[in-house]
Amino acid sequence: MKIKIADLEFEPLINETLITERTKAIGQQLNNDYQQSIPVFVGVLNGSFLFIADLIKQIDVPCEIAFTKLASYYGGTTSKLKIRDDIDLIMDITGRDVVIIEDIVDTGNTLHYLIDKLKARNPSSITACSLLLKPSALLNPIKELKYVGFEIENEFVVGYGLDYQERGRNLRDIYKKVGY
Repeated sequence: MKIKIADLEFEPLINETLITERTKAIGQQLNNDYQQSIPVFVGVLNGSFLFIADLIKQIDVPCEIAFTKLASYYGGTTSKLKIRDDIDLIMDITGRDVVIIEDIVDTGNTLHYLIDKLKARNPSSITACSLLLKPSALLNPIKELKYVGFEIENEFVVGYGLDYQERGRNLRDIYKKVGY
């Protein structure tokens, strides 16, 4: 079923059931990988809020949660390739295992920016987890990106935290723009 958000039309791409199943599987991977640690999960707002909420429900190991807010789309359908840093991480991560939680990685610029910024704070390790990855849009490899929910084509998507002009974040499924 197609939906309309603002002036664009979207069609289903990934349904809620698949998102839930994949989120549970990633949670189990994280539990296995961080058994001997108390990781800090750093959610990148606004887009990751639903994913991190559902993912954290799957985490059994002791952990902490923090947030930062970055943007590169500013309401459009393509990355501006310039990062807007709205809210900084205020937690001390020195010597900690940090897991960045992203909604989507396309060019990779935002994630590279955040990784470099956090490395300067001397964590023990940094890995990244993204619900979505657009391999064909990635400008440079990201060795820290260890956990990926779904690889998708270079399409504009909304739903499950992702937006178009701040709308569509509340959708339970992920939709792709028609004719992108």
